[in-house]
Amino acid sequence: MSIRRIAKIFKSRPTIEGAGVHLKRAFGYSQVPQFDPFLMLDDFHTANPAEYLPGFPWHPHRGIETITYVLEGVVEHGDSMGNKGVITPGDVQWMTAGSGIIHQEMPKESPTGMMWGFQFWANLPARHKMMPPRYRDVKAADIPLVKLDSGVKIKVVCGEVAGVQGPVRDIVIDPELLDVAIPAGTTFTHRVQAGHTAIAYILDGEGHFDDRRDAFAYEMEGSGWTDITRSCLCGPETIVLYERDGNDVTIVAGEKPVRFLFIAGMPLNEPVAWYGPVVMNTQDELRTAFEEYAKGTFVKHG
Repeated sequence: MSIRRIAKIFKSRPTIEGAGVHLKRAFGYSQVPQFDPFLMLDDFHTANPAEYLPGFPWHPHRGIETITYVLEGVVEHGDSMGNKGVITPGDVQWMTAGSGIIHQEMPKESPTGMMWGFQFWANLPARHKMMPPRYRDVKAADIPLVKLDSGVKIKVVCGEVAGVQGPVRDIVIDPELLDVAIPAGTTFTHRVQAGHTAIAYILDGEGHFDDRRDAFAYEMEGSGWTDITRSCLCGPETIVLYERDGNDVTIVAGEKPVRFLFIAGMPLNEPVAWYGPVVMNTQDELRTAFEEYAKGTFVKHG
């Protein structure tokens, strides 16, 4: 067994997207080559309805997959193919935009006022960028919960843990998406496919995310020059990017339990041409996409 170590840690940064949704961006844009095949991870977590109700009105996507996971609150969605539905707490929507889709995602005010969810984008390889769009709508009840003898609990959306496979399958980049909760002082080790990109985004608590206890053993981005005290414990709104070498990730919870999303997938090693909601391989392909959108010929299927 060889343990993967932390390559770099990023602190999420506040930003505003859509029609005025306040969120934290864990990574995206300038960090993209390091996270291949993943493009972006956004965390929208607020108890102020004014910060999420503006939502994400009608907008196009092409060349990517968007994955939405809601912990609290309700998000209504619809698209140019006539699909519509509601994402409720614990649900996951895995949307493959492929050749092109126009859709909207509109959060609704919850009884508690709280909205907490995540959306990350996964790139599609060149040969699949123009595939027909499709949805994988997964209800919370259909996501298996694995309980290990150690007390660790894992919701398996995509991938496999202890012989239990998640409901989202047959995805091009062969990804994993796990929601992991580790009791205080407990160790969790998980096997990662060789060469796959692996990241962890901490939701709550704190833990050691590799076998080192040296806060200066890796680079940290986004903490600011005034952050002169560094801890080897990783806490909320922090994303851990692992090195590509090694077979396993090992996480040890601190004095408090730790909960995090674990995401892994096969790098594409292809050029990325990205503008707004469209991600292609060349600038010419981007230009074509937006010309088609202006002419009303963007949607190819449905």
